[in-house]
Amino acid sequence: MIKTKNHKDQLPLLGLMHLGIVYLVWSSTYLAMRILVAEGSGFTPFTAGAARMLAASLIILVIAYFRNSNIWPKRGDLPIIIVSGILFWVTGNGMIMWAEQHAHSGLAALMASTTPLWAAFLELILSKRRPSWQLIASLLLGLAGIVVLMGPSLANFARADILSGLALVCASMSIAAASVIQSRKTIQISVLAMSGWQHLFAFFGFLIIALVIGDPFPHPTPSAWLSWSYLVIFGSVFAFTAYITAIKLLPINIVMTYAYVNPVLALFLGWWLLNEPITASTIGGAAMVLIAVFGIFWHYK
Repeated sequence: MIKTKNHKDQLPLLGLMHLGIVYLVWSSTYLAMRILVAEGSGFTPFTAGAARMLAASLIILVIAYFRNSNIWPKRGDLPIIIVSGILFWVTGNGMIMWAEQHAHSGLAALMASTTPLWAAFLELILSKRRPSWQLIASLLLGLAGIVVLMGPSLANFARADILSGLALVCASMSIAAASVIQSRKTIQISVLAMSGWQHLFAFFGFLIIALVIGDPFPHPTPSAWLSWSYLVIFGSVFAFTAYITAIKLLPINIVMTYAYVNPVLALFLGWWLLNEPITASTIGGAAMVLIAVFGIFWHYK
């Protein structure tokens, strides 16, 4: 029988079903992004990101409106929504897409799973608290895991692979910063509406970058269109709704287990569908990162 953390009540089945959706869909988004920006797909990362953000924002805001949610942000909330949206989607998710032009989807998922490490580090700086030995050990282990994951690229001095690895590290740090900013500021609109506005402002961020660097007009292949549609409907709309529902129904420590599950499933999907290799350094680095993430969660339990 599944118990909650206070061991008094059963975990609601509906909450577990929504968490299962988060496990499966968020794990598969890395595979979808890899297909979306693969060579010859007809989509560039920032053009694809702009199109995704615009479509997702309109869908989410319409859903929030018909749910009678409070969708209009206060003027004082706009800076937080804009900054967190840019950090999460443009410099976070956008850099992951850029990196996946060369990096395997499984590696991208593993590097993204280091986000709790960077979030803990930022919280440590902002709170000015003395870190425990467990927190320091977890952070150092996670950093060592990143080095192991990037080991083959560093050893071969493959410039494209090294740049992709660094972009994935920056993406994780950006998403962590967005999470910390949001956790420290209460926004006076619904979570769903906030996501819609974040997507919308991220659209402008992606669009500006695409125009500045001169991205060509997209001519997506059918597989790229399919991946893009999957990311809009399932990645941005469906899975996010499942995520916030799971948070409402389940203990947060249970919901956060997606950070352990997603990279494992993403590795399997990349190996199964795209023949991405799983090497000894991948397994070793993954184990170090996941143990470090577990240590972070256990520290704040």
